[in-house]
Amino acid sequence: MENIIKEFLCVPTTCISDAMDGLNNFHPAIKPLKEEYKVAGRAFTVKIPVGENLSVLEAISKSKPGDILVVDVKGDQYRAIAGDFVVGMAQTLGIGGLVVDGVIRDIVGVKALNFPVFSRGTTVAASSKAGVGEVNVPISCGGVPVNPGDIIIGDADGVVVIPQAREQEILANSIEKMKKDEIREESISGNPEAIRKHLDQLLSK
Repeated sequence: MENIIKEFLCVPTTCISDAMDGLNNFHPAIKPLKEEYKVAGRAFTVKIPVGENLSVLEAISKSKPGDILVVDVKGDQYRAIAGDFVVGMAQTLGIGGLVVDGVIRDIVGVKALNFPVFSRGTTVAASSKAGVGEVNVPISCGGVPVNPGDIIIGDADGVVVIPQAREQEILANSIEKMKKDEIREESISGNPEAIRKHLDQLLSK
């Protein structure tokens, strides 16, 4: 794993979001299947029409270990883009996680794999394999642009995307925000007087 991705992995998505003024957050409906899941890696993108998933298999075959598959399926919640068999293949090949603006199925089996999946939920219906779709192209996922190679970070609060051109700047700002939050928490936690002073400062602005 690249050093910059390791560093981002230690920062909450909330701080990363604040460092980007909330402009690169995926739709809040896209959440991890398990609260403890966290992903960090380069985006390997997939663009498919509703009801299709052959390009997901193509992406699994072409991606590198550690890549995060980011699937644009237009937010469809009727047909799953993958089930436990497909997710298991991705896991075995070393893919770092799956983020989909849509749904998966076989939720019990997928959870048993303990592989980080972020989606809008689950369904029972499968997709077809007509062969329509593209991989490793610019997409829109969860309402924000994602380019191949952008950094994807996801945790219990949601998913953010960090554009490659700004990743060092955003990392520095994210770490600064995290440290400020920690200092603030330490200075007022359990101290009513400090809390009142902090609230007065906020309300006087």
